[in-house]
Amino acid sequence: MEAKLAFPQDSPPLSILCAAKVAGVSLSIDPNVSSGSAPTLHLASGDFIHGVNTILRYIARVASASSFYGQDAIQAAYVDQWLDYAPVILSGSEFEAACSFLDGFLASRTFLVSYGLSIADIVVWSNLAGTGQRWESLRKSKKYENLVRWFNSISDYSNTLEEVVSAYVGKRGIGKSPAPSLKEKVPDSKQNTLGPEVDLPGAKVGEVCVRFAPEPSGYLHIGHAKAGLLNKYFAERYKARLIVRFDDTNPSKESNEFVENVLKDIETLGIKYDIVTYTSDYFPQLMEMAENLIKQGKAYVDDTPKEQMRTERMDGVESKCRNNTVEDNLSLWREMINGTERGMQCCVRGKLDMQDPNKSLRDPVYFRCNTDPHHRVGSKYKAYPTYDFACPFVDALEGVTHALRSSEYHDRNAQYYRILQEMGLRRVEIYEFSRLNMVYTVLSKRKLLWFVQNKKVEDWTDPRFPTVQGIVRRGLKVEALVQFILEQGASKNLNLMEWDKLWTINKKIIDPVCGRHTAVLKDQRVLLTLTNGPDKPFIRILPRHKKYEGAGKKSTTFTNKIWLERTDASVISIGEEVTLMDWGNAIIKEIKTENGIITELLGVLHLEGSVKMTKLKLTWLPDIEDLVSLSLVEFDYLIKKKKLEEDEDFLDNLNPCTRQEFLALGDANMRNLKQGEIIQLERKGYYRCDAPFIRSSKPIVLFAIPDGRQKSTTN
Repeated sequence: MEAKLAFPQDSPPLSILCAAKVAGVSLSIDPNVSSGSAPTLHLASGDFIHGVNTILRYIARVASASSFYGQDAIQAAYVDQWLDYAPVILSGSEFEAACSFLDGFLASRTFLVSYGLSIADIVVWSNLAGTGQRWESLRKSKKYENLVRWFNSISDYSNTLEEVVSAYVGKRGIGKSPAPSLKEKVPDSKQNTLGPEVDLPGAKVGEVCVRFAPEPSGYLHIGHAKAGLLNKYFAERYKARLIVRFDDTNPSKESNEFVENVLKDIETLGIKYDIVTYTSDYFPQLMEMAENLIKQGKAYVDDTPKEQMRTERMDGVESKCRNNTVEDNLSLWREMINGTERGMQCCVRGKLDMQDPNKSLRDPVYFRCNTDPHHRVGSKYKAYPTYDFACPFVDALEGVTHALRSSEYHDRNAQYYRILQEMGLRRVEIYEFSRLNMVYTVLSKRKLLWFVQNKKVEDWTDPRFPTVQGIVRRGLKVEALVQFILEQGASKNLNLMEWDKLWTINKKIIDPVCGRHTAVLKDQRVLLTLTNGPDKPFIRILPRHKKYEGAGKKSTTFTNKIWLERTDASVISIGEEVTLMDWGNAIIKEIKTENGIITELLGVLHLEGSVKMTKLKLTWLPDIEDLVSLSLVEFDYLIKKKKLEEDEDFLDNLNPCTRQEFLALGDANMRNLKQGEIIQLERKGYYRCDAPFIRSSKPIVLFAIPDGRQKSTTN
């Protein structure tokens, strides 16, 4: 039995009706309560909830969107403030003042609370919509651009919101139509789960320290971004100390270039940290700890060849070196420290348990030799700690209370705790989250490095790469990435994520604000001569975005000769009336062809014609010298298989065509585009300017931005 919402017919609670619709809460409607009564929600259990805000808070808590009530207590308090604020101010004499405040508040925000949709957005939205013509007149006036942008984007999150409004809000007020059914659940794609609704074990506000510990062996990719943003989330939630620590224990792979760009990526992601440290800062203490463990008989030096050692660990066979004397071990340890030929044959192993079912506990390697110079300390050291040895030691030393690690390390957690125990250091709690895996994507730094070294991509910032710099260069807004990652939260469930979902979030952020321009493909254009067109070209100033004045203006030249796309020209019939966008209608009088290919159209303007009656709405460019050259670049996945199995080689699944370039002409206003600016080319899609206008002979380079619906270029 579903819950029943009872309310007076003359004052339906629009905020509750909208919230229930978006939250997927099934309700039946009883609009027959006496006038003046507050709404009541009757639950299937026989209990009831009375009052608008009380019912809204209940809906927020039971919503299928996991963080509809905010991600934590502080955000829940912000939601409560909006619940109290909206009905009082937006329905009173201070309505325009409230709109002005909201417009300023939303200047740099997509949502009212945090990075995603909450019940606060629904309540404020429904209170605005509930004023009917009062809000609609302001909405059309473009007086509050940021507020209108936000209002339209919330409308897009759930088409059902407009249905509720149309049912209950008429031109003469509220209560004009029968209540709609609220049984349908909003599709998952419309839900906006905000983030990890979990607690760190034993965590107390103000007493937590977390760390983000990337290895400087490449640029940060989307998987690292998840780890970084989750650390950021918990640091903010618990008012914790956040350490960025470079795990620089392998000089063969690491460089200062990677350190600098990881710090750049961290800044791009908006991760605020307290301090930057390096594992190499602790090399002396780590060497001292290794030597102490050798002296205590808890570690030994092994010269078993690598492949033989791997086989013995798998089979649970003890090394012949396991029972060496402390003196022999210390002697070989000094050979390792000095990087001698003998020392290079050795490694230090922990003496744990070669029979343990968990193979990570079978005498793991603590130190190994490497004579490559280190990017920070040069050739000072010849022996370096392994990650598994250094990580727990430095975590404990730096005061880390909770170490966030992806679930790929799960089998090594027991080793982490055991090493802490062997060292005599305090316990650090591990918190696991699932690794972020994306379709058609490799995230291994080793594999990504192969693409760079073999010049399959430009560099680590290539827009085909899953690096933070790569996807931002392709046109992804960091805000979309943050929202996408926090939606998955700290779940331990392994998921293979679709890029389409990320790009769909991105579209909702860029579409309300990006400027609109026009382009036609150079080798696919057809001239349309308008015999009654203007004898002299004239210019009109038009908005770059019809619904967002903040996008600015553009100048459009009107001439008697204009360029159309051949794909458009090929579907036009003689005598057909078409609409030229931002101008008016024209009638096609003649179609010229050569070898079956359309070469020119002749027509007459028919500006008094009805735009609503035409089938074709065409983009066009004036035939003038001021048009700019464009290079429109589209990208595809680097590999052609959605998911590679463990035994599959990525080299066998390389996509043969991952970049396509199309030359085009664009309107003259595009000379003013800045690098990184995002625009929409009418009827073509969204693009990011990678190389702006420099001179007429050099085209502007625009990268196509996926919108969540585009097919692979190989399909």
